[in-house]
Parts: sequence; structure tokens; C-alpha cells
Amino acid sequence: MHEVAIMSSVIRAALEELERHDVSSVEEMVLVVGDLTSLGEDQLRFAYEVMTRDTQLEGSVLVIEHENVRLLCSSCGYDGPAKTFESDYHEHTIPILSCPECGGNVKVTAGETCRIKSLKIIGD
Repeated sequence: MHEVAIMSSVIRAALEELERHDVSSVEEMVLVVGDLTSLGEDQLRFAYEVMTRDTQLEGSVLVIEHENVRLLCSSCGYDGPAKTFESDYHEHTIPILSCPECGGNVKVTAGETCRIKSLKIIGD
């Protein structure tokens, strides 16, 4: 369950930032999670709830935004979303990491990150 380790890092980073601004509490954290991270949303939410107890983040809402996989082709210049392989399990899709236009090699330009997008603080 690597979600716990990831969420620990996310919470630590948020708390360090909150200390710099002398914030007493937070209403909402927006977290962007790339489709290639393989992070489970339910596991992230559970870890967030447990790990924010007795901190400025306790009671805040975790909003998770998904970041789709985007590719840049070195051969034809394609810049856009990856095609996906649809599995028999509807909750999982597998991105195809080759150019959807020419089949060439690609660079992944989005979909690999897990980052805090914003914190909505509660004023004193």
C-alpha cells in the first residue's frame, strides 16, 4: 500500500507550507493524481483521514482530481492523450505508451504526478 507513504509525504509538505503562513486550519486540499501513478483513491482518502488527525488538516476535505496521460511523439510531433486498452474490468484502463498516430516513441508529458494543487484555508 504505497498510498500511505505517498500521503505521508503530501501531508508533510502541506504542513510545512502551512507553518510558513501561520495557518490554524484548512477546509479543503485539492490533490492532482496522475493516471500512471496507480494510486488508489479509496486508499488515499483513508490514509488522509487517519494521518491528518491532530493537525491543521484534521476535518478538511480531500478533493482528488485525475490527470490523464498525455504524450509527445518524437517522430510525428503528436501532442495529446494516450489511447487506452480497455480491460474486462471496467474500473481499469491501460494507457498505450506509443504514438496513437504513427506508433513512434513518445515522451509522457502528463499523468505521472501526485501533487497538491491547492489548500483552502479557514481564516481566523
